Amino acid sequence: MSEWKEYKLDEIADIYNNKRIPLSSIVRSKRQGKYPYYGASGIVDYIDDYIFDGDYILISEDGENLRSRKTPIAFRAQGKFWVNNHAHIIQGKDKFLNNWISYFFKNLNVSPYLTGAVQPKLNKENLLRIPIPIPDFESASIITEVLSSLDDKIELNNNINKELEKLAQTLFKQWFIDFEFPNENGEPYQSSGGEMVESELGMIPKDWEIGILDDILEVKGGTTPSTKDASFWDGIYHWTSPRDLSNLEFPLLIDTDKKITAKGLKKISSGLLPKGTLLLSSRAPIGYLAITEIETAINQGYIAINGKKEFSNIFILYWLKVNMHLVIERANGSTFLEISKTNFKQINCIIPDSTILHQYINQANATFEVMRNNLLENQELSTLRDTLLPKLISGELNVKDL
Repeated sequence: MSEWKEYKLDEIADIYNNKRIPLSSIVRSKRQGKYPYYGASGIVDYIDDYIFDGDYILISEDGENLRSRKTPIAFRAQGKFWVNNHAHIIQGKDKFLNNWISYFFKNLNVSPYLTGAVQPKLNKENLLRIPIPIPDFESASIITEVLSSLDDKIELNNNINKELEKLAQTLFKQWFIDFEFPNENGEPYQSSGGEMVESELGMIPKDWEIGILDDILEVKGGTTPSTKDASFWDGIYHWTSPRDLSNLEFPLLIDTDKKITAKGLKKISSGLLPKGTLLLSSRAPIGYLAITEIETAINQGYIAINGKKEFSNIFILYWLKVNMHLVIERANGSTFLEISKTNFKQINCIIPDSTILHQYINQANATFEVMRNNLLENQELSTLRDTLLPKLISGELNVKDL
């Protein structure tokens, strides 16, 4: 560590807190647009204007996440964006310093610098007290390059997945909403004169049927073992609540925040649901969706779904994405809306020709397999990065050892 020097943040970066402008949710609702609006833990909304343009670091100023660290407290904001007053906005005096500062704060335990018992706060004064050790330029550049290469690959995989999911949803809409699936000549069915017939849901292709969701899927519910009994918790079995789905970028659940014991699992009548189960949050809010990549038990805030016969959960996933308004219309409740399993199963749906259904499922399965592999690779890359980060950023691991 003899080659390392300690700096204060304002020695190596500029701070732009004075340019932040908070906007209320009411104001934002009237100013919807394409520019990200950032808060303490990431993007909160999208609005019609920006106040920053460039490559910056945002560091959480307040919120429980400063202690719990469920999401990063330091993250990059690039391009044109807006920031409220819940995140410090920083720009390194050199490009590599932007990277270094970002990784340093991702790894740092900020607890000694927090104020506020109820609402943790990292104020500017304490932020500037934090010593930031940095090695010589060459070593620091290599360290940030190693860590950035892992993040770049993760971002690339995420961008690929975004495009693939968009493609899968577009294909679903074309085939099962617009009825432009390929006919026997490979032409779009409806616009090429394909025969349509009357139904209670409007015109549908000939030989397609009208049914209800109960015809194509089966459902289960869950529960929460008593949180007062410690013997139910911190076991080896995954247990999920809709909170696990709230920050998913893609509809694949590969881990859960909490786990239960075998004793806790016995309290859940639906037990451990198999990998590949489709989860729909049924309240507060209705509409989170994910297919599980793990066996997991669920709480009472879900409807767990598995398709019947040839109906795959991927088909049902995109049916729900396109038709979520039908689910919400069936919900009721005075405190918050909730869709019951009974009401959910009675929702009308169009049942497509099995040949077309199989064609779509084959394509969607291939797309989902790529997404799944990218997500699992990202999990491995994140683990590697998070293992290397504290060792590299502290000097415990010499870059020459890499």
